[in-house]
This record gives sequence, structure tokens and C-alpha cells, in this order.
Amino acid sequence: MGLIFIRTIIIFIATLIVMRLMGKRQIGEMQPYELVITLIIADLACIPMADNSIPLLYGLVAILAIYLIHQIICLLDLNFNAAKAVVSGIPSVVLNKNGIDDAQLKKNNLDVSDLIESLRVEGYFSLDAVQYALYEAEGTFSALPKPDYESLQTSLPVILIDEGKFDQKNIDLTKKDKEYYLDVLRMHGCKELKKVLVMTVAGNGKVYFQQKGEKYEVFHLDWQQQLW
Repeated sequence: MGLIFIRTIIIFIATLIVMRLMGKRQIGEMQPYELVITLIIADLACIPMADNSIPLLYGLVAILAIYLIHQIICLLDLNFNAAKAVVSGIPSVVLNKNGIDDAQLKKNNLDVSDLIESLRVEGYFSLDAVQYALYEAEGTFSALPKPDYESLQTSLPVILIDEGKFDQKNIDLTKKDKEYYLDVLRMHGCKELKKVLVMTVAGNGKVYFQQKGEKYEVFHLDWQQQLW
């Protein structure tokens, strides 16, 4: 029991030293390779602590080897742009002046609802209130709002169509039916539902509409009153 206690203390100190040497970013916003290295170090540290048959030195050498790998990758990351793009990735602009970039979303295994959720977390509820939005290489989300973005989101939008599929719950909320919105699509040059990337509507009737591969448009439905 005492041996396990001593081995645990030694591994803890060694792991703490290595994590501190890796720098503050290792503790904060990690790049993908840093997350992998952290997980591996955690696993390597557990093995010699729990199994007395494994020499303590084996665990320490393995942790040191991972630290050296980290330092080599950091050097490549800092000095070679091509290596940085491969190892760490590059930011993905998922919303621009033309609207949502569906290709960039799919490249990052995201969909429109994920983007809308990220925008809401940042305080932007309308897609047209933002000029640019991007996911950083380590996964954090950033958005650049339009100067007058507050005036563009006076009513909460809900998703009516997402990737060519109706959201029946939100359609019922608007007190309309699918045929009504199919007519709206046809009026705006969309003859097939599957071509719709996204369509949202706010309580005041403002619609954000974008077909796949095309620029978005904003228009208002002729509602007699604000619904929510």
C-alpha cells in the first residue's frame, strides 16, 4: 500500500511538471493534437500507479517521450504553415456575406441547427444579424455582427425548414400549414423543397431564406399581427 502511495506521488509530480512545460494553452484552449497528447499522458500515468509489476521508470520514460513529441509538433506548428494546417487545422468560415456556407459546415461535421445554436450562445438570434461567423481550429466559435444587428433581431426566429425538411412543431406555432410555405417557396423561385438549406421565420413575420449554393434573402410575410 505504501509503495502504491509513493509511486502515485512520483507520477503525479512528473505529470504536473510535463503539463506545465507544455504551456498555458495546453490547459486552456487545446489544439486537436494537444488533446490527444493529454489523453495519452493521463492513460500512461495510470498504468504504473495501479500495477506494481510495471517498473516506475517505464511510466516516466513514456511520459517524457510524449512530451518530446509535443515539443517537436510545436516547433513544426510555429515554423511551418503547411504543417500547422495539417496538425492543427485552419479556421472555417461558415457564414459570410452570402449566407451560410453549407460546404464548410459539412467539412466540420456540423449542420445548420448547430450553427444557429452557436450564434444564440453568442447572443445573435437572427442569421442576417451577423456578417461573418467561423469555427476556430480548436473548435471555439466567433462571430462578427453587423453594425445594426440589434435592430435586426427584435423577434425570436424559429426554423421552419432545415436541409430540405419541415419542422412541423414550428410550422404549427405559426398557425399555417406546409402548403402555405410551399407557395412562399415557389414565389421566391424555389420549386423543390430539397433545395432549401434553411428557412426561419420570426414572430413578426420576417423570413430568412437560403437555397443551397445561393445567396440568402430576407423578406416579410403578410401577417396581420405578431405571433410571438
